[in-house]
Order: sequence, then C-alpha cells, then structure tokens
Amino acid sequence: MEFRRARRPEQVAARRAAILDTAEAMLGEVPVTEVSLRELSCRVGLAKSNVLRYFDSREAVFLGVLDRRWGAWLDDVEAAIRDAPVEPVPYGRAIAVATAVADSVQRHPLLCDLVASMAGVLERNIGLDTARAVKARATDHTARLADLVRAELPQLDEPAATRFARSVLVVTAGLWPHAHPTGEVARAAAELGLPPAAELFAADLREALVNQLIGLVVRSS
Repeated sequence: MEFRRARRPEQVAARRAAILDTAEAMLGEVPVTEVSLRELSCRVGLAKSNVLRYFDSREAVFLGVLDRRWGAWLDDVEAAIRDAPVEPVPYGRAIAVATAVADSVQRHPLLCDLVASMAGVLERNIGLDTARAVKARATDHTARLADLVRAELPQLDEPAATRFARSVLVVTAGLWPHAHPTGEVARAAAELGLPPAAELFAADLREALVNQLIGLVVRSS
C-alpha cells in the first residue's frame, strides 16, 4: 500500500483513529504484551516508521486505547451510580456507590488489562509530549469520576473524592493479574478449596472500594 501522509488535522485524526481501532481489535485476540509494533503496523497497512509518525511508540498506541476505554467506562459508571439501589443500612449510599463502581469495572476487562500494564509497561517507553498528554487525560478522567462520586456523596470534599477515584484504578491494577492465573495455579488453588480467581477478584475489588469510600466519608464527617 502506498503511504500518503495525512496533512490536514482531520486526516491526522482519522489516521490515528484507524491505528487505535486496529490496536483495540488485536487486544481482543492477545494480551497487550504480545502485540508487536511490526504486527500492528502490518494490520494497519503501514510501515512501522509511518505508524510512528502518529504515535511515538507501540506503548503510546495502547495508552491511546486506554484513554478510549477509560472514557467508555466512565459513561457506564455514570449510569451505574445513578441507578444503584441503596440499602437502609449505615453508610448505605457510600456502599451503593462503591459497589456500583466495582461492578462496572468488571464489565470492562480490556480496561483492566490496560490499567494493569499502565505504570509498569506502557508508561516506560513514551516521550515527554506523550507523557504530558497521557497524564492530562488521566487527570481529566479522575476528576470526572470524583465529580460523579461527589454528586452522590456531597459530604466528601474534592481531595477525598479524588483520592477515591485514583484508588479505583490502583486497586484494579493490583488485583487484576491474579484474576487470570495459569492452569497450574488455578488447579492448585482449587485443590486448596479456594474460590475461582475471577470470583475472588470481584469480591476483593468490591470490598476494597467499599471500605475505602466508607473510610473517606467517615473522615469527612
């Protein structure tokens, strides 16, 4: 395929979107760690050098996919929090909000995959301009989640809500790798009578976020 450089802003945006679409489709087949820039470029129909005109590294491409998935997840969270049933128990609203957030995370496994790789893999091979853009977008996403939580729990101040919003992805990143053990590890856990790893992930994430949010509400009271 003959490469024609995108020159107008809309052409650049379209080319970047095509690369992100392809990268996201590939992540439906293999983990992010197994996708090479060479294979991605081949799927897009461009040389590696041409892909790098739009993203400064393989990792930058997948950080772009993460940004997309993060935004889509927040759309889901907004509806989940709004519709969350509240039990008549102490801190019932905080429990409902944290549970809705935790359950929504589980509906977005690609987000979990990318979040788990973000600090240790994806942010290790990007340039300064990309790092600035990534951190700016992450700050925007965190602020949006904090605002959604504060709308339901107005007793929280902005720093407390932001702390919860940050903790959601930190806890997810820590727990997610354990939700997908090797066959041998899964068998050993079953022999010990442990619950399946996916069930543990769901329960531990929910418990961690509920405890975190209740604690922040108590400290803000």
